[in-house]
Amino acid sequence: MQIIRAGEDLASALGALRSGGHKLALVPTMGALHAGHMALVAEAKRRAGRVAATIFVNPKQFGKGEDLDRYPRQEAADAGMLEAAGCDLLWLPGLGDIYPDGFATSVTVAGLSERWEGEARPGHFDGVATVVARLLLSVRPDMALFGEKDFQQLAMIRRMAADLGLGVEIVPVATIRDADGLALSSRNAYLSPDERKRAAALPEALREAGNRIAAGDDVAAALDQAKRQLGDAGFSKIDYVALVDADTLEPLDRPRTPMRLIAAATIGGTRLIDNMAVESDLSR
Repeated sequence: MQIIRAGEDLASALGALRSGGHKLALVPTMGALHAGHMALVAEAKRRAGRVAATIFVNPKQFGKGEDLDRYPRQEAADAGMLEAAGCDLLWLPGLGDIYPDGFATSVTVAGLSERWEGEARPGHFDGVATVVARLLLSVRPDMALFGEKDFQQLAMIRRMAADLGLGVEIVPVATIRDADGLALSSRNAYLSPDERKRAAALPEALREAGNRIAAGDDVAAALDQAKRQLGDAGFSKIDYVALVDADTLEPLDRPRTPMRLIAAATIGGTRLIDNMAVESDLSR
């Protein structure tokens, strides 16, 4: 695996990857890699002849008081995981490669970015959209892969890529979970052993709410029960638990295909997000 640190070396390295007509897939990350990221690399290898990954902890998507300074950084371990997974190129851009002196542009995706995470973390999605646009324009991949765990982010990036005509296929990859159902996340490392055990209540609450909604129970009652389960498990703050249209992310009060349960809640000092698809014969 080739490792590129200097932005001026990137173009020639990408050209070599594309030689012979190979398609190029990109897996953008912020590091602290785990099996969920490796699933993205595996799917990228299945779909394309060459795979590039990036590691860049993007300051623009962290709000005031969030965990930018303590966000896990483990470059050597991450590089080893990517190489073992068959990644062809790792780009480690510096801050100046992404945001050069005088950089004054911000990308905003109206509508999809305004509810849910957008309300809980003002400015977060502008930071995400801006950095993803910079990465896609720098690498010019045929496709880029993103996990469904960050479902609102995935929807927003799809919309941005289409609106800006970037010519990149945005490929979703299913959430990877631990044996107890908790979605893999770099932030799980912040959880104490007790918090980690109790955090499994988040996917369980969503699963039970989804089953109730699919069976015809009242949506509001199912969501309220999920919130009570999270409170009973020790989640101290629940930003949202909602049933939404999977395309528009608008809230639903009755089943309608396609739909998704989404949630964000804090246990200890760690904020976790999750989502699950809901299938129902009652949807219309």
